[in-house]
Amino acid sequence: MAVESSSSTWSNRFEQGLNPFIERFNASIGFDIHLLQEDLDGSVAHARMLGSCGVISETEAARIIEGLQQIRQEAAAGQFNPGLADEDVHFAVERRLIELLGPLGKKLHTGRSRNDQVGTDVRLWLRRRIDDIDAALVRLEKALLGQAERHNEVLIPGYTHLQRAQPVCLAHHLLAYVQMAERDRARLADVRKRVNLCPLGAAALAGTPVPIDRRQTASELGFEGIYANSLDAVSDRDFAVEFMAAASLVLAHLSRLSEEVIFWASEEFAFVGLTDRCATGSSLMPQKKNPDVPELVRGKSGRVFGHLMGLLTMIKGLPLAYNKDFQEDKEALFDGVRTVLDCLEAMAILFEEGLEFRPQRLEAAVASDFSNATDVADYLVGKGVPFREAYQLVGGLVKTCLVENVLLRELPLERWQQVHPAFEADIFEAITPRQVVAARRSEGGTGFDQVAAQLRQMRAHLGT
Repeated sequence: MAVESSSSTWSNRFEQGLNPFIERFNASIGFDIHLLQEDLDGSVAHARMLGSCGVISETEAARIIEGLQQIRQEAAAGQFNPGLADEDVHFAVERRLIELLGPLGKKLHTGRSRNDQVGTDVRLWLRRRIDDIDAALVRLEKALLGQAERHNEVLIPGYTHLQRAQPVCLAHHLLAYVQMAERDRARLADVRKRVNLCPLGAAALAGTPVPIDRRQTASELGFEGIYANSLDAVSDRDFAVEFMAAASLVLAHLSRLSEEVIFWASEEFAFVGLTDRCATGSSLMPQKKNPDVPELVRGKSGRVFGHLMGLLTMIKGLPLAYNKDFQEDKEALFDGVRTVLDCLEAMAILFEEGLEFRPQRLEAAVASDFSNATDVADYLVGKGVPFREAYQLVGGLVKTCLVENVLLRELPLERWQQVHPAFEADIFEAITPRQVVAARRSEGGTGFDQVAAQLRQMRAHLGT
């Protein structure tokens, strides 16, 4: 595609072209070409509105729309390849339109500025990607649910401070991450509402004397409303920061889950095995199987956190209205969205086909510690002993067991009754790991009945 020299981009006030380095430094075409489809969508809606309002004739509007659709076809065929002299995607489209239509192509920019145009394009682009991320979150939730349903009777040690605390149902543990994903979806849906406002028609900063209909273009583009203030319309990047904050929480949750998988896959834990589909080896040590997927996800979280800080720093000192600093929002958004989508897909694949839980190892882990100590105290409470007294008695009992190198379940009944006469033979059943888990029937707890209900509710919620 032929282009004019960069000096012709601007008004006749300019006599010389940009310094070649400054031209490269200033240009965004290298990355904002990702907005091409959104720029064409916005331009089609703008042209149709200009025709409806009588700013241009209906015939002219139709011809402009045909030209824009031809550019779309050229792009699909790999024949639209703007270069550095185009500066950005908006000028690239306009120049090609002028090549196709002659002077008529110059009428498209009537009643708008690149300031409101780029704001519209970015919102259209991000709105679609939020929907993609929501679908990716649902896929991960279903993968976690699948594992939970396959292991709804399997136990796993529950931890606080990374110390064994109480046994829980493995399905309950996985469902905690499903709930995190649900909060992520809710946050993104809320962000989407503020993304879905149309700035088009705010022009450079003050609106336009051209008799346009902002609500027509907003409606055609699927926006829920328009910005009420033209200055705010072209200078608002809150939505980008909000999105990156929500994206950062998605990655924080994925990183937490990744950390657990890395622990579980270690020989010290050995709670899961890694399949060949999602693990790599060592170039030196032939016995190794490395959890690269969760390690990469854990590492990539820092990229998204960094983009959030970058966006906040970019906007914090900007006066109204538009400033060139805003060019820096796009690469952060593009990379942030790509990173979130890639990490969600990788983790979904990992839980779909990359992990094999080891129920026997998990069952052995919950039977070989003192994580049932709280249930001994609860047993005494059920016999009328005040909890704090029961707590102290059990603490002393655990201390004795540690000295003697035995577990609670290995103590004979007479030793229990020496601690308190309320202990009876049923204490041994009460402190078995399976009974410990089953007894936690409070709503939202790890009891098997509660977990089964949670699984049914989530399946219904996700429509599976």
